[in-house]
Amino acid sequence: MQSSFSLSCSQATTVPRSNYTFDSLPFAPSKPINLRFCGLRREALGFSSLSRSHFRRGLQLHTPTRSKRISASLVDNGSPPKSFDYDLIIIGAGVGGHGAALHAVEKGLKTAIIEGDVVGGTCVNRGCVPSKALLAVSGRMRELQSEHHMKALGLQVSAAGYDRQGVADHANNLASKIRNNLTNSLKALGVDILTGVGTILGPQKVKYGKAGFPDNIVTAKDIIIATGSVPFVPKGVEVDGKTVITSDHALKLEFVPDWIVIVGSGYIGLEFSDVYTALGSEVTFVEALDQLMPGFDPEIGKLAQRVLINPRKIDYHTGVFASKITPAKDGKPVTIELIDAKTKEQKDTLEVDAALIATGRAPFTNGLGLENINVVTQRGFVPVDERMRVIDADGNLVPHLYCIGDANGKMMLAHAASAQGISVVEQITGRDHVLNHLSIPAACFTHPEISMVGLTEPQAREKGETEAFEVSVAKTSFKANTKALAENEGEGLAKLIYRPDTGEILGVHIFGLHAADLIHEASNAIALGTRIQDIKFAVHAHPTLSEVLDELFKSAKLKTAPSMYKLVTEVFNLWGRLKLMFQAR
Repeated sequence: MQSSFSLSCSQATTVPRSNYTFDSLPFAPSKPINLRFCGLRREALGFSSLSRSHFRRGLQLHTPTRSKRISASLVDNGSPPKSFDYDLIIIGAGVGGHGAALHAVEKGLKTAIIEGDVVGGTCVNRGCVPSKALLAVSGRMRELQSEHHMKALGLQVSAAGYDRQGVADHANNLASKIRNNLTNSLKALGVDILTGVGTILGPQKVKYGKAGFPDNIVTAKDIIIATGSVPFVPKGVEVDGKTVITSDHALKLEFVPDWIVIVGSGYIGLEFSDVYTALGSEVTFVEALDQLMPGFDPEIGKLAQRVLINPRKIDYHTGVFASKITPAKDGKPVTIELIDAKTKEQKDTLEVDAALIATGRAPFTNGLGLENINVVTQRGFVPVDERMRVIDADGNLVPHLYCIGDANGKMMLAHAASAQGISVVEQITGRDHVLNHLSIPAACFTHPEISMVGLTEPQAREKGETEAFEVSVAKTSFKANTKALAENEGEGLAKLIYRPDTGEILGVHIFGLHAADLIHEASNAIALGTRIQDIKFAVHAHPTLSEVLDELFKSAKLKTAPSMYKLVTEVFNLWGRLKLMFQAR
């Protein structure tokens, strides 16, 4: 499928590690690439507080299930060392590795992090951080260019323009600032930053070094792999970094083409279409599936297409593969050959100024030395269990070895990588945690934004049929929200998918102003197991956009007895009063 589901935001370095080249597939993966976004810690913005309570709320406590045998998975790799240089070594200093390192320090672990490129990984240097700088510019440009919007607010502005290099510098400067803050936070907390490419030699033993220099060998009681991912480029696509580019190149904004084809209509493609059209480009999407934005809830996707695609200088081809893309050369344009995704028959040939390949991410795992511990990757991903423990080729757990983030493929979101890293640190320090991935939110930073958590409506209904429970849907419009109307931004929808018998929240999807910020009330509710009958009593400030979620939860029609909520509330209130009485004595 030629669609991408995020601006990559985790721990990749610049040299592809992936063992999987998708050679078995002619043009793209057969299954959607997982979602993935940025999840920077407060330390990235220059704050040093190490409070972790808000992260722990995203982790669910479970009774350990030790279903797999633990094996040393050795061939001829010797025995684990009896003493260690570190308690924890993390391979990869992206958002996931950084989050794990900071939590490890808080837990009192002597920690080192190995990075072969620069601290911050893809997210900070080539992903969601610089992309948000570009999207901030596109948002301002859209406001200033909308005569109707300005007139409705009683404003008059002259024609808006931009300086391309100034926009590019804004993105680059932001990435540099966040990268420096991340590096300084690690150093300030005593984390050793070991520069070089990390390779696992055997149990609890890693080597690292740069080309042309002697390798160094270090040992640790536990090791976390956090090497991230790189852009996936399908067969037949020739990337020159100038006219045929990936998101890595596009974020440099070296030029703004008059006409650009974006291959893939997922998150990367959508965000860049927002940037390019705001800066004056015409955009053509090439999507392998029969509809645009295949990763979204269908209803949200249709509304987003009506607002983000149809009114803008965007056209599209669906149900086709870009079988061959040739860069511009010798005065000739970029040529793109399209074939039918099902019949493979030739459909069309496009000649454009540039092409952006937005077809997802591939894990960065080649060269890790996994063969030394009998681990075989699956499509390049490191196999892990629900606790991020690495599984070897025989199905046994490799002791003291974990893998987080894009490299394991569970959920390709940078904040998911960070949460996984924190979960691992909790485990190795004696407290079992299993991360509930259905509680992890995701967002697309278009104008307006899109956000989601949990299941889509089709996924929920399929689950309901399988497990024999009813699924209901509630919706509310931004047009009924005072704050949205005050901003003249009433276009938007919030959608709740839930079980009417229990009040369980199955999924929430939002399209509208600041949707990326609004989703967290829903994601936290799912993480904490909060039911609709409880959260609908929460109070929201008026007038705020948060009232969109307030109205959404209140509009849900439940079949549970309201008296049960009152009974539980009274019991807890009574328990609280009794506790205070005993404490007073």
